[in-house]
Amino acid sequence: YQPGAPLPDGSGNWMPKPPESSDIPPGLEYLALVDRILVRQKRELLEIVTGWETNNKYVIMNGVGQQVYYAVESSDVCSRQCCGQQREFTIRLLDNFGKEVMHINREFNCCGGACPCIASPGSGCAHLITVEAPPGNIIGYVSHRASCACINAYEVYDHNEKTLFNIDSPDWCTMTYGCGDKEFSVKTMAGEEIGSVWKSWSGCCQEVFTDADKFGISFPLDLSVRAKATLIGATFLIDFDNFENR
Repeated sequence: YQPGAPLPDGSGNWMPKPPESSDIPPGLEYLALVDRILVRQKRELLEIVTGWETNNKYVIMNGVGQQVYYAVESSDVCSRQCCGQQREFTIRLLDNFGKEVMHINREFNCCGGACPCIASPGSGCAHLITVEAPPGNIIGYVSHRASCACINAYEVYDHNEKTLFNIDSPDWCTMTYGCGDKEFSVKTMAGEEIGSVWKSWSGCCQEVFTDADKFGISFPLDLSVRAKATLIGATFLIDFDNFENR
């Protein structure tokens, strides 16, 4: 799969379960076998017809279109309707057997939409997500990185809050996001590009009237499963920050 190509549906075609390993959190063994992940948001009829914001749902696939996880957002009605993309949420990832294998959590931050020039980690204005696998066990964090020109840039941390990667926006200003695919580069602290997070353009009507986004993530095959899982969390933060309808 390449950015810009149509995403497969994935529904019902599950990736075979790999053998479990004692050094891999339960449910993340799938990630040891993949070098890219595709995320397709499920369109909700109620949201299309009424504009009423519903809990987001996603299909998460490997590079050949086999479903790896199903993800569902948990947030309250008031925050979805009143806070929009700034809302707090928990996204729960479930495997083919209905077992919750990962939680992605973000708390509400009243100034979390501030310009990234001031919304740096530790400023109190940075959106921060925690990634747990299994639920209750933190394996990583993702936060805004201080930047200028109102660029949404991010830092990815391990469970000890050591910085692993920088994720850079493709545009000089978030206000320039428009038609076409968007690709965010994932770089090591030495500046080496090792992957990307990209959003596929869905067409004007779908982009304007729904939140049915399509994303992909690429990373080295030998990257740790915890780092891969945290990059999946980064993808959801990028979606909410930049592409979730206001």
